[in-house]
Amino acid sequence: MWFLCVFYHRLLDYRKPEVESLAHLFGAFQDQQNGDVPSQLQWKLPLHHHSDSPFHFVNLPSEQVARSIANRSILVKGMYELWGEGSSYEELKDSVLSYPDERKLPYLEAGSTFKITVDSFGKVMSLDEQKELIQGLSYIPFKGQVKLKNPDHNFWLIEIDNYGGNNGLPPIIQRRIFFGREVGGADRKLIPTYQLKSRTYLGPTAMDAEMAFLMANQALAASGKLVYDPFTGTGSILVGAAHFGAMTMGADIDIRVVRDGRGPNCNVWSNFKQYGLPMPVGLLRADNNRPPWRSGLKEIFDAIICDPPYGVRAGGRKSGGRKLLKGAVEPYVVPDDKRTDHIPSTAPYSLVECVHDLLDLAAKMLVMQGRLVFFYPVLRDDDCAETHFPDHPCFKLISSSEQILSSRYSRVLLTMVKVGAYTEEIALAARLKHLEFRENHVKWLQDGNLHSAVFSPIDSQLPEAGDSKFIKDPKPKYRGKYV
Repeated sequence: MWFLCVFYHRLLDYRKPEVESLAHLFGAFQDQQNGDVPSQLQWKLPLHHHSDSPFHFVNLPSEQVARSIANRSILVKGMYELWGEGSSYEELKDSVLSYPDERKLPYLEAGSTFKITVDSFGKVMSLDEQKELIQGLSYIPFKGQVKLKNPDHNFWLIEIDNYGGNNGLPPIIQRRIFFGREVGGADRKLIPTYQLKSRTYLGPTAMDAEMAFLMANQALAASGKLVYDPFTGTGSILVGAAHFGAMTMGADIDIRVVRDGRGPNCNVWSNFKQYGLPMPVGLLRADNNRPPWRSGLKEIFDAIICDPPYGVRAGGRKSGGRKLLKGAVEPYVVPDDKRTDHIPSTAPYSLVECVHDLLDLAAKMLVMQGRLVFFYPVLRDDDCAETHFPDHPCFKLISSSEQILSSRYSRVLLTMVKVGAYTEEIALAARLKHLEFRENHVKWLQDGNLHSAVFSPIDSQLPEAGDSKFIKDPKPKYRGKYV
């Protein structure tokens, strides 16, 4: 069944992967799942629309699935059962009248309430224009009463102007008008409620609320699932997962963050208390390089979601200290009388090592078909970094969504599904892939020197004339945050 899916005009790379993930969560592929190969939805663009357009048609198995996706999604503005479309209002009228009566009449009956909303993309309509357009729909035999708040049925008249490509939006060659019944819509209050500026406890790397919810959707966070963040920090990602009902668990190498915070009423726990969310199952002081799990414990997490420390705002640390890493001293055990106040020594933790440890942890601890969702940095003037993502024999990469943060630096949200069991043979193969990944990658990744690469003067990074390696086709830039 085809629905008109209208997105918010932002984070363009993230839109379809989020809907695909939610379709899996709500059972859209129960009859189509083929072993370890995730199914994909069918998508179509409206006539004469650019691929970056916020308007798409998507084929879903039922109205209930469409409603569930729209109500939970962060980037879907609404899902609509399309009753008609056209390049003019005359074409729209013919299209609506030709739509089957058995599909329309149940929503036009006496005793029901309805509301018609006029929306536009690429132009602004006055209230008088909107009123005139609504009156022009008199050919639709509405028998119910108009109710502006909480009606039984919402109808939308959406007009897309034929503005070409001159107003900072994806080009539309020809005017298009849609009319349909709203099946489901986004919760407009969700992002303002969880915005960081009102958060009780924040750190310099706190994840934006919108992005935390997107990551939770990619990981299929839901009631009854256990979600783990090995770099939890102030808990922003876990807050997003807990909002959707998942049980959460986190770890961080900095004991001052997970234990103390900024006092008894300003810590990770108070962030959950602020929103009335279930408290994490546990918060550990743990090192991703030396996991605390006992041998034989495996496959307990349904999802691992994290933002690894890759050295732009904060660098990674691992246990050891310089002397220990150089072999000058033996590993030590903290005496019992010092465990309360002792903070172990740490050393720099390069991203290439961090990513390998993360994939190894996920391969051991995720359930089959569990998801690993994490950010990966990209220098946009480096060919290799855009195409050579981390890999592991246990995982299948199902989506990579890029967020451009500056002219030279972006981050990619990678979503992987566990499709194979962890064995010693798999561990060896993963180690070989890791070595290949390190050898084929750029120097900043191995040395952990991304910060200086991003913030060094741009003049020192300009390519020589004729050096085609650094010539990229820039992604189109569109105006506006929410349209």
